[in-house]
Amino acid sequence: MQKIAIVDYGMGNLHSVTKAFELVAAGQAEVVLSADPAVISSADKVVFPGQGAMPDCMRHLQESGLKAEVLKAAADRPFLGICVGAQLLFARSEEGPTDCLGVFSGEVVRFPPEKMHDAAGNKLKVPHMGWNEMFIKRAHPLWNGILDGERFYFVHSYHFAGADDLAVIESAYPYRFAAAVARDNIFAIQCHPEKSAAAGLKLLKNFVGWDGRQ
Repeated sequence: MQKIAIVDYGMGNLHSVTKAFELVAAGQAEVVLSADPAVISSADKVVFPGQGAMPDCMRHLQESGLKAEVLKAAADRPFLGICVGAQLLFARSEEGPTDCLGVFSGEVVRFPPEKMHDAAGNKLKVPHMGWNEMFIKRAHPLWNGILDGERFYFVHSYHFAGADDLAVIESAYPYRFAAAVARDNIFAIQCHPEKSAAAGLKLLKNFVGWDGRQ
């Protein structure tokens, strides 16, 4: 049976992510939440969650001794980044500012105050919090069985930028932004699939069965 490791570096909604994977992977995979680099190294697939301030997340990742294993996993097996775990894959974040892992060359930027209003001129709040539509930009195996326009749950003040060539899913608040990016064996999503009801569980289920090819 395959092993899916969820990286525990002290930051993230680890309980919800673990429980969601245990549900969708029952009978197909062993799901392990671990802070042990050896466990991450031996896993067939790796999930990299995250929640909180980017400088704290990057510091915890470095201090945990897991940075090298995360980079190795992102290079050679099916890899899922969630929320701040997805943001950490980029080169840099405006939050801090913070130098990140550099797996992707883009950056992570804050929603700009001057653009945060709807078509009627009403001010929009930051963080972007709640359910929002997801629009398919490019087909991907992890989105199989999920409708265009399906709603997922978001909590974030920053989003991916300079990632147009990687974007597979977009959302809008109020302008379009990349909500999920993918390259080779990596899929990284800004929202929280573990909190996104049936559609989110379908995405996680697809990851359990994914061979890492697009």
